Amino acid sequence: MMPDAHQTQRHRHITRSLLFAAGGLFLTAAALAVVKPTAPPEPIFQARQTLDLPPMGHDAHNAAPYIASTRIRRGDTVSDLLHRLGVSEDGLLTFLTHEESARSIYKLYPGRTVQAALDDQGNMVWLRYAHTPGSSAKSGIESAWLEIRPDGHGNFTARERTVAAVQETRVAEGEISSSLFGAADQAQLPDAITLEMVDILGSRIDFLKDLRKGDRFRIVYDAYMHDGEEVGAGRIRALEFINKGKTYSAVWFQGAQGQGSYYDFSGASLKGAFLRTAIKFTRISSRFGMRMHPIHKKWTGHKGVDYAAPSGTPIHATADGTVEFIGQQNGYGNVIILKNFGKYSTLYAHQSRFAKGLKKGAHVQQGDLIGYVGQTGWATGPHLHYEFRINNQPVDPLAVDLPVARPLDGADQKAFQTLVARYQPQMNMLARLQDSRIQIAAR
Repeated sequence: MMPDAHQTQRHRHITRSLLFAAGGLFLTAAALAVVKPTAPPEPIFQARQTLDLPPMGHDAHNAAPYIASTRIRRGDTVSDLLHRLGVSEDGLLTFLTHEESARSIYKLYPGRTVQAALDDQGNMVWLRYAHTPGSSAKSGIESAWLEIRPDGHGNFTARERTVAAVQETRVAEGEISSSLFGAADQAQLPDAITLEMVDILGSRIDFLKDLRKGDRFRIVYDAYMHDGEEVGAGRIRALEFINKGKTYSAVWFQGAQGQGSYYDFSGASLKGAFLRTAIKFTRISSRFGMRMHPIHKKWTGHKGVDYAAPSGTPIHATADGTVEFIGQQNGYGNVIILKNFGKYSTLYAHQSRFAKGLKKGAHVQQGDLIGYVGQTGWATGPHLHYEFRINNQPVDPLAVDLPVARPLDGADQKAFQTLVARYQPQMNMLARLQDSRIQIAAR
């Protein structure tokens, strides 16, 4: 099939452009060759052959489509998105408006992506709306999107599609200047990974009062990717956190019995017998010891620590235990007392409500949800009153040495050290990056 006149003209134009570019290269080489050669010049051969370029018109059936992409902005309509993508298919907007299987395109979430594939004539090959970039599934993380395609008969088809996201290992490092979340955002860490970091090291670092400017973290974690974008976060694999000059480490290890947990690089479990706090990211409103009672207006001993937080904030058990009491009790309001183990027990007061299904005698594990912050009993505002008791005597939970779990031993310890050796080079690399960045900033 002979190319039409427009194709022939474009073919000649491209050929002339190639020859002109080649000539420019020869001129550039001549301009740079200002030193007289010591040997006779090599003969110069000029290529006269013209390369055949593929046709660029209607015959390019196998050409890859051009893909346009845009992110949804607040206030966008479907018409706005199609206009930005350059899609102008007759009847498409009407189809999207009336077709039941395409209804998800009208749930526009700012920040989500819409893509369109266009052929060389500007015709739409497909339109995709990634309405659920990442959601939990049995296999891991899945991405879901709506896909619209022409049906070849002047109409369109709509289909919801899902695919398993690809798991990748990522590394990140950061330095705290104002807050942990600020440093994590700077390092482009997902919020879920930041919260998990707090959970892992919660028995070693009090993230409410121990953080300092200049503290650093280095982290290796799983990320789930789809179309080059991170759509979900997995598990933290290894972690170092330098707090007040002391390095705390963590690595996920699954022993011979199949139960995984976090350990420091020496093999000691990071699941301490007790967590320092029962609420994530709050502030201490009253400490253990003597104080002026806010209601009775007299000096009295405060037997616990108060954590101010909005009503409804989740409360978690700081240790494994059995519910010894659940209900109302004098000034404590709605209170739960856990009998943990040996001589230890914990109390959680002023709750608005308890976790569903929790009752006396129930067993809870460290980190389990047991209730929600409230203002019941003698309370002037929503907060959690938390007591840590030894032999039924309240002690300061912020000062007491908390019991720690046993380290690994035997074959598990050997396998664990092999695992740590895999992550140590990555931690060393991140440490060097941090040192280099700090040195450059100091100049």
